[in-house]
Amino acid sequence: MGELENKQVIALMSGTSCDSIDAGLCEVMPDMSVRLIKGINYKYPEHIRSKIFQIFRNEANVKDICQMNFAIGECFANAANILIEEFGKPDFISSHGQTVYHYPFDEYIDNISLKSTLQIGESSIIAQKTGCMVISNFREADIAQGGQGAPLVCFADEKWFKNKGKNYAIQNIGGISNVTVVSKDFDTFGFDTGLGNIMIDYCANKFFSIPYDKDGEIAAQGIVSDSWLECLLQDEYYFTEPPKSTGREYFSPKYIENTLKYAPKDPKDIIATVTALSAKTIAQAYERFIYPSVGIHEAVICGGGAYNKTLMEFLRTYLPSYIDLKTCEDYGISNNFKEVMAFALLGYCTYYDIPNNLPCCTGANKRIVMGKISY
Repeated sequence: MGELENKQVIALMSGTSCDSIDAGLCEVMPDMSVRLIKGINYKYPEHIRSKIFQIFRNEANVKDICQMNFAIGECFANAANILIEEFGKPDFISSHGQTVYHYPFDEYIDNISLKSTLQIGESSIIAQKTGCMVISNFREADIAQGGQGAPLVCFADEKWFKNKGKNYAIQNIGGISNVTVVSKDFDTFGFDTGLGNIMIDYCANKFFSIPYDKDGEIAAQGIVSDSWLECLLQDEYYFTEPPKSTGREYFSPKYIENTLKYAPKDPKDIIATVTALSAKTIAQAYERFIYPSVGIHEAVICGGGAYNKTLMEFLRTYLPSYIDLKTCEDYGISNNFKEVMAFALLGYCTYYDIPNNLPCCTGANKRIVMGKISY
């Protein structure tokens, strides 16, 4: 593709919380820095969103998934077209898609690997309805090389934080929480620490009929149940050595309902405890898997969890006092659109045939170029 140039990229992402499609027009520079020009949160139509949650709950058939692949592709295209209307066509679109299943386990049938992941939101639909080239389906190539296809944002974290002279834990708190450790002296590594907002959102919806606990207001009114928290912290995922990744398949509604059998009576205490759980599992992951190798100077929080004041207070309590607690905003990176900016960069690398996975984070056998191109 020739010499590297600045490219305008619309990146599209919908995470495990599935609250909206995040769409961002970004400028990606040859030094791998990314500038967000404009970001929007495009709400899924109500019935589409409820269909996605049916898939999450394993209440969908093959026809539903087939239809949703194309319907979500259209939703992604609609989100992109809002930005195209205002700014004109970008050089290309980079789409993460909507993860509906992630199975990063070494399981075999007839000596054939069953390790797999599925992101839907048909890229050909996006390409045809926007008139833009689309780069999509990033995770599959990493899995084909024996990796877990996650976490991928580590690649961007390394580019953005490697030469700032400190040891950073870049902590994304979305539906699932994942950390990237970027150090001046060590190779970058990262993994999913476990639950982020999935359980908080589920309980906010179940007990208060709201999609999430805005600013952690309900959690702030509750009292943490130490005995239930201790019970929740015993899950085997938290003790598994990295590289590791997880998702809604593991922390499913059935999983959450099972744990709620032992929950305190007051719903506010439930919200307080599951919020503490997200913070505590992050702190324990650092103790188990990071501090033995790397001393951290600063934890940089991003994703929806960065807006949850109670969650941030728990983090401050659980993390050692010598670690500075910042958010991505402190570095000019949007908390809300950081993953969008990261996928703009991943797409840029695909476009220029630059390897864009980090085997030390995903467990892949080697560096490869991830992503498929649709015209």
